Amino acid sequence: MRHIISILIENESGALSRVAGLFSARGYNIETLTVAPTEDTSLSRMTIVTSGSDDVIEQITKQLNKLVDVVKVVDLSEAPHVERELMLVKVRAAGKDREEMKRMSDIFRGRIIDVTETTYVIELTGNSAKLDSFIEGLDKDLILETVRTGVSGIGRGDRILKI
Repeated sequence: MRHIISILIENESGALSRVAGLFSARGYNIETLTVAPTEDTSLSRMTIVTSGSDDVIEQITKQLNKLVDVVKVVDLSEAPHVERELMLVKVRAAGKDREEMKRMSDIFRGRIIDVTETTYVIELTGNSAKLDSFIEGLDKDLILETVRTGVSGIGRGDRILKI
């Protein structure tokens, strides 16, 4: 099962490396990883998407909590949450393909953020399934380049990750 683990971590050099090392040392896969400072500049928030059984995720959570740099760990997947990912796609947009790319962008509520004579750069946000569907809906020969941020997530309502 897919899990979104949100970690509040000290904003120190090597902290990311220790978390990634924990995953690789135990053979766990990181599907996506995002990290950035929070409103408190001494802390960063790391969001990791991984897959595994409930027992594996419980083990990962326990191991993360043992790391010195880690302040708090929450599995966002356990309760209602909001998740988003950003994707930039550079596509071929010349001739008849130009209108098709505009139409596909509109259908998926994307924005064309860069235009040249032969290409568009389309910005899309949404959950991973939406972004995957967009890519699957395009002719593979028209995709020139794809960049994705990875998942960012936050609990809904009163559920917060704070010290």
